Amino acid sequence: MDLISALHFLKLKEVPEAWVDEVWDLEFTERKPLDETVEEGLAHSGDKAFTTLYQCLLAHAAEQQQSAGRDGGSRSIWATLGENGVSVKSLVAVLSSFVLAGKAKAASVQQRVNSLHAASVYLLLLGIPGSIANKVFHEVLLDTCSDLTSHCYPQDTGKKRKKDGLKSSQADGKRSKPQRKDPVEMEVDEEEEEEEEELHFSGQDLMKLRDAVVLLVQSLLRLLQTYPLKDRPQSASNCTEIFSKLLYFEPVIGELTFDAVQDISKLRSVPEMAFYGLQLLCLPKHGDQKESLRRVFHRLLYVILMMNKVNRGKPSLLVCSQAILSTRDQAIHFVCHLVDELKELALPFLQILLQHICFQMVEKSEYRSHGAQAVGMLTSQMTSTDYARFIKWLFNFSRNSKMVCRLFSVDVVMVLLEQPERRPEDCEDPDLACFLPHKFLIQSLLFARRMDNSPTVQGHALACLAQCLELPSLNVTRAVHNLFSATETQTVLEGEITEGSLSSQQTQKTYRTLPFRTVEISSTDGPGCDAKENLALLLRRVKDLKINVRKSALQALVGLLKHDVIPMSSENLATLSERCRDPAVSVRKKALQCVGELLTNKPDCSVVQKAWLQGVVPAVMDSESSVQDKALEALDQVLLSQVKPYSASRHLDSSQRLTWDLLGLLCHECQNLSRYFSRAFTIWSKQNKFTPTFITNLISHTEADHAAGAWLLLSKVVASSPVLPYGKILDAWDNMLSFSHPDECQGELPASLPLSQFKTNSLPTRVRAHGVITLGKLCLQHEELVQKYLPVFARELEVGTEVAVRNNVVVIMCDLCVRYTNIVDHYIPNISACLRDNEAVIRQQTLIMLTNLLQEEFVKWKGSLFFRFMVALVDPVPAIASLCEYCLLHLLLKKNPEMFSQHFIECIFHFNSYNKHKSYNKFTQSEREKVQFSLKGARHRDKRFRIYRFLLENFTDAQRFNITNKINQTVLACFADEELPLDADGAEILSETFNILSLKEMKLQAISTAAGGAAGEEPEEENMANMAKAVLQAAQKKVVSQVQKKAFVENTVPLIIGLKNLLEQKRSPVLRDLMAYLQVTMQDYRNEVKEFFSGDEQLAVEVEFALKTAEKERQMEEQMENCSLMEDTRTPTAQDTVQGSPVRSRPLVPFSFATPQPPRPNPLSARLAHTDRCSNGDHSDSRNTVMTKGAVNDRAISTPKGFNINLTFDEGVSAIFSDRGTSLVGETSVLHVRSNEQQ
Repeated sequence: MDLISALHFLKLKEVPEAWVDEVWDLEFTERKPLDETVEEGLAHSGDKAFTTLYQCLLAHAAEQQQSAGRDGGSRSIWATLGENGVSVKSLVAVLSSFVLAGKAKAASVQQRVNSLHAASVYLLLLGIPGSIANKVFHEVLLDTCSDLTSHCYPQDTGKKRKKDGLKSSQADGKRSKPQRKDPVEMEVDEEEEEEEEELHFSGQDLMKLRDAVVLLVQSLLRLLQTYPLKDRPQSASNCTEIFSKLLYFEPVIGELTFDAVQDISKLRSVPEMAFYGLQLLCLPKHGDQKESLRRVFHRLLYVILMMNKVNRGKPSLLVCSQAILSTRDQAIHFVCHLVDELKELALPFLQILLQHICFQMVEKSEYRSHGAQAVGMLTSQMTSTDYARFIKWLFNFSRNSKMVCRLFSVDVVMVLLEQPERRPEDCEDPDLACFLPHKFLIQSLLFARRMDNSPTVQGHALACLAQCLELPSLNVTRAVHNLFSATETQTVLEGEITEGSLSSQQTQKTYRTLPFRTVEISSTDGPGCDAKENLALLLRRVKDLKINVRKSALQALVGLLKHDVIPMSSENLATLSERCRDPAVSVRKKALQCVGELLTNKPDCSVVQKAWLQGVVPAVMDSESSVQDKALEALDQVLLSQVKPYSASRHLDSSQRLTWDLLGLLCHECQNLSRYFSRAFTIWSKQNKFTPTFITNLISHTEADHAAGAWLLLSKVVASSPVLPYGKILDAWDNMLSFSHPDECQGELPASLPLSQFKTNSLPTRVRAHGVITLGKLCLQHEELVQKYLPVFARELEVGTEVAVRNNVVVIMCDLCVRYTNIVDHYIPNISACLRDNEAVIRQQTLIMLTNLLQEEFVKWKGSLFFRFMVALVDPVPAIASLCEYCLLHLLLKKNPEMFSQHFIECIFHFNSYNKHKSYNKFTQSEREKVQFSLKGARHRDKRFRIYRFLLENFTDAQRFNITNKINQTVLACFADEELPLDADGAEILSETFNILSLKEMKLQAISTAAGGAAGEEPEEENMANMAKAVLQAAQKKVVSQVQKKAFVENTVPLIIGLKNLLEQKRSPVLRDLMAYLQVTMQDYRNEVKEFFSGDEQLAVEVEFALKTAEKERQMEEQMENCSLMEDTRTPTAQDTVQGSPVRSRPLVPFSFATPQPPRPNPLSARLAHTDRCSNGDHSDSRNTVMTKGAVNDRAISTPKGFNINLTFDEGVSAIFSDRGTSLVGETSVLHVRSNEQQ
């Protein structure tokens, strides 16, 4: 078909000239509709007609070019059109009508296809020589046709088109706020969405549109091959933007090659055509090549950054999909191809491209990672000199004020370190050669970020430092070693880096003002640090306030330890294990992972094994379940799964040796971890991990050198597993004791006791203590064993000599009391007897365990138990006395407020060992226990009165009043009626009773408390309140005083008169104590003495005389004190010294007729001394030592809730110790057991 026939479907002759002129006048900016008849005729034009027209034009254009090459005699298309009366102006106008119709939002599929075909025809016409002369070119129409793909092809294939909802992010790394739309824009968007909702595209529609797009792009490429854009820079820029958008049009199958293309029709995919178009735009005929390269690299910058750049607005991030990543990789390879082709011409723009990739990077890690990889690929195209120049720029860039810039510089360094190191001699500029070694990247860029202001940058730099050690480059590893080696310090560049910082104007540049040219950055070079400071800084970063910094520092620390960069010291490892108890859950998980990596890498290192235990084992009681699971998984993998059958003829492999080394540490150096270890077994038992095979394998190891570890595991297993072959376990225990001498001690033991328990043997104390614990746990599971071994345990408490064994027996018996209360109740005196044990740690352990049982009401205050607690109040170790006071006041007294008053009178008889009273001190005690707990005699008088004062201080006034009357009835009355003999022991009791009644603690607080204060110095409102309070106290004091006075006259005075006569008759020295008591008591009734003692006038006279004498002595002392004070205030002179001084040739010794008192400190200081001894650095806080009821998570098996079995061996021996509590024997809560030889 000829050209004229192909043009017939456009009905050019029917188009009015006026319409054509109007279309040209509108500059093709909007579509002008035709007459309805003509419009309908054009509407039925199919894509086949356009394809035929296109092929005819293409054939004529090819023929014209060939003839022009030969002789130039062929007829042109323009002449043919003119001869046939076809107006080029009308042709362009009709084609523009098709183009603008398909550009509309609501255009149908056919309209879009026709629009793309019409645009292809126009571009093909424009590329035919003579198009400008025939007025085919119009810049607006060219731009519209070139960019028609974005309007006609749906962006969301196969679905209705939607607005691009991709999130944007600020390039400086800050979180962006959602952009606010104006109301007008929002309305337009809503209308567009309503229109677009009706558009649907089938697969066939999309294929037709895709073919039309391919034809359009091919036409544009043909245009660029023949039509120069040298004088039209705006069109060249538009084409660059269009081709950069077409890179995302569809995925490319296979790899792209960017070689010279001979035939455009051989290009298969639209992205491949787009890359070829960008390559054509870099040709000299389209303008200055430097400007063309700048435009192309600028557009490809956002493809590499995976951003969408629209006009001058801020770029938005694209979804990081596989298609986007593929396009990015193709763009990078295209840039490398251009650099290879154009060499020196493109290298400066490669530098600019790299700088802008760095400068416009966002904070998101995924985009930073891909951006750094892009930088690495592009720098590989550089010569060593250009590479060094870029590293110098990167060095300054790493000190930029923006955090994201410094962060990205670390990513770039890690990528560059993976490349082969460049040799300094390859650099043409010797001043830049120092930037080439990897050592510079590590020490001056990467490690310098350890001091960054941003915690994010700090953490990232430390994490990357650990990764450097995993790189295969020897120079990289050596550079990291130099940072922490004492022989070499960090390389410092002098004279290379200009001082200064990025100006505020540069910092505030936006994407609207940032041109695509070299980004100038200057920096200040900082001094290096030596190896010790570097390590100290890293250890500080492990404890940083920011979570990410701590996690990264942990990773760096482990890397340095694994590769022996820093010493495997206990300090470094302790820092690592401490982070397993970090406040942040993610840090705890990271720390567990790190200690696991280190143990895997250094399984034979004992300090690493210890650090692993101290980090992992306590984590089984973590508050976060995921951390618990991670710790349990690690323990299971390292310990339980490696318990295989033991054979002396077979060597243990490395994993098994590690298991038994760790268990050995738990038995010896890490006994304080036992309570946490027990928690793990409680959980494992619910998971049925302790199979019969496991138990059999474990028993086989009791005969090995590492038997202690096997017994430790057995002790934990038997406490948490209900069904066990305990017969085999006991047989293993007897076999272990087979080295003993069976004939020794046989005659001394009762026949009912197992002989093996008391055989002397050569086993270490630790093993024996473990065996006792294991036996106790077996007893917990089997009641018949309790009946059999309880006497053994009780006798061991009495005659045992090993501290660890007796300590564990106390724990066992108290735990058995929870399970078998009625059986063990008979042995409570045996347990409480340990309150006077020779070893302080056992006394403390007993006190704590008994307090726990009393608190949970498994034990009652029966027999001598209360009085043994009182003896603990005067323990020679202040910490134990303070602990006992805390237990009594804060834990036990609250449950039984009458406890002190109920036992007070019996304390008088018990501590004086007086048993002649018909009611008191009648409980059974052995002679050994009587001697142990006796406080009889003058040498123990201070201890007895310390107990009395403690009890009285914690009485209420009602209890003080009642106890006074009860003493009158049960003690004084018995002596007055001669029910109790007034022998030597009786006189001691009576004397002590009068001394107790004379104590100021016995006086009612309502009477002794002073009312009022310095009211004049207080505000008026507070003064009024104090006055009211004083009036109320005065009234209360008066009422109480009258009641006490009546009771004293009616109950006490007759007894006192009778006792005075009896004591005078027997000439007893107790008479002096009686008179001292009266003197103290009658101070408040000195004017009523005769009235009180009207039945004994002689006694009244004596009391009045004693009161007057005491008053005179008091006044004399006050005068002497006042005189002394006046002398001190005078200015002494020689004359005053001789003549004015008072004559005191003989000091006045006052006569004291009062109750003899033991020397006592200030009451307040004494109170502090008893209750706050824990404030001293050497003793623990008792408040942190004893748990209140209900706080049973970390207790031993005496816990009644859930039976959380946790017997202790050679560790913090308290079952009710809190985690912060400590024992008496050292600064930790570990009971260090030593043999007699070691002691």
